[in-house]
This record gives sequence, C-alpha cells and structure tokens, in this order.
Amino acid sequence: MKWTTRIFQGVLAVAFLMFGFMKLSTNPIQVEAFTETYGYGLNAMYVVGVIELLAGIGLVIGFWKPRIAFFSAGIIVVIMAGAMLTHVRSGQGMSTAALPLIFLILALVVVLRRSKRA
Repeated sequence: MKWTTRIFQGVLAVAFLMFGFMKLSTNPIQVEAFTETYGYGLNAMYVVGVIELLAGIGLVIGFWKPRIAFFSAGIIVVIMAGAMLTHVRSGQGMSTAALPLIFLILALVVVLRRSKRA
C-alpha cells in the first residue's frame, strides 16, 4: 500500500500542478468554463489556480515530508468536493463530475495513508 499511496500522490501532484498552471495562464477553456458555464469571476479562477498549484507543490514536497502531503491532499479533497458541486449546480450532472470524484477518492487515499505518518 506504501507504493500505491506514492503513485496516487504523484498522479495528484502532476495533475494539480498542471490544473493550477492552466488556470493561472488564463487558458481560454478555463476562462470560458469559470465565467460562462459556472458563473464565477476571473478572480475565483485565479484563487483556485493558486490553491491547486500550491497543493501540487505540497504533494511533491510531501514525498519527503508526509505531514505536508497530508494537508495538501486534504486541500485537494475540499477543492474536488467544490468542483463536484459546481458541476452539478451548473446543470452538467454527475457525468462531468466523475473526474473530480476520481481525484477526490485518490486524495482521500493519500490523506488516510499519510495521516498515520503525519
């Protein structure tokens, strides 16, 4: 289970570094999704992007400092719960909320496994 946790942590780190960078670089797809589809402002996109980028960096540092991985994965759980609610609230349904659900489950595994070492 130790290697499974590390693999999940690595996948989450790469994904959230990429997601955060996409939001902070004002990717047109992200801008359209946040402003038109979800009804949020650009400031919300930047805040979420910074949080995702910091969580991704925290997960990378967490390979050496398990406590940081624990907190970073916990932040990802909260972000993904919010993403799922946003998808459902915007009328997209659970089909588009599947990816945030997968990331939420991966982050929960990291949180539970790292809580023993944190």
